[in-house]
Amino acid sequence: MKHILVTGGAGYIGAHACKALAQAGYIPVTFDNLVTGRAASVKFGPMVQGDLMDRAALDRVFADYAPQAVMHFAALSQVGEAMREPGRYWRNNVMGSLTLVEAMLDAGCRDLVFSSTCATYGDHDGVALDEDTPQHPLNAYGASKRAVENILRDFGASHGLNAVIFRYFNVAGADPAGEIGECHDPETHLIPVILEAILGQRPELVIHGRDYPTPDGTCIRDYVHVVDLVAAHVMGLNWLEAGRGSRVFNLGTGTGFSVANVLEQAGRVTNRPVPHRFGPRRGGDAACLVSGSTRATADLGWTPQHSTLEQMIGDAWGWIRSQQTAQG
Repeated sequence: MKHILVTGGAGYIGAHACKALAQAGYIPVTFDNLVTGRAASVKFGPMVQGDLMDRAALDRVFADYAPQAVMHFAALSQVGEAMREPGRYWRNNVMGSLTLVEAMLDAGCRDLVFSSTCATYGDHDGVALDEDTPQHPLNAYGASKRAVENILRDFGASHGLNAVIFRYFNVAGADPAGEIGECHDPETHLIPVILEAILGQRPELVIHGRDYPTPDGTCIRDYVHVVDLVAAHVMGLNWLEAGRGSRVFNLGTGTGFSVANVLEQAGRVTNRPVPHRFGPRRGGDAACLVSGSTRATADLGWTPQHSTLEQMIGDAWGWIRSQQTAQG
């Protein structure tokens, strides 16, 4: 069985990727500093606690496990924080990734699946985004991810690094079997924030802006179920194993939902009112981000199976209720 190094494997998406890898016959090795990840989410393979800025720790994990490839999820990812503290994002996301790539190559590992973001595109109102859309990020989060993409291209040209880059749209939902789910501290993603407000675990939801150039004035996003997302990562790994080289893929459904749409659907799924109010716009937010790409379907054979708004909210609701029960 092949070992795959999963940076950020104790995080929301990384933990789901570890489960998908284990189900596909790989041994996922989590490398995580546990700043935002949770050790309790590491259930499907060994874990090494370490930081990407620690080259010696990376060298040890490559020596101990000889991973065939890397899935790189570890990153800071909060837009608001990126606007306030851009230096943290450039140091953590870019320098950490550069250290990882250099350690990989020195260990003879040349296949990388990278977690990027549609935030690299910036704001293209009314445009369905594909992989050739110009990248003009609005904040240090998107800019740092674009910088890492550039690093991967440069090392591909100079050292034969092969990278599948996935630009995510909004990831949502939870493992339908309930083994793992979304658990950030603090939580910033819309669907779990709505559900926590419904349960009284936080104050009323604040909707940031109602004057965007969208039909109902709230931001529009393309949501993809985390289980569908990580399935694409296993396909991307298979792509690299087949020697097909570097490629960029958008991961989205092509369907956009506004914040108001999500709020309404959450009320229907839970059969509970959603306490909310409107606040000012949040800096760095684009009005509309929706995928217009079919590349992942055409090249990888990826077709989202779980990415209806109803299922994404329903699986997230099941997870958050199970955690509430477990905590008494």
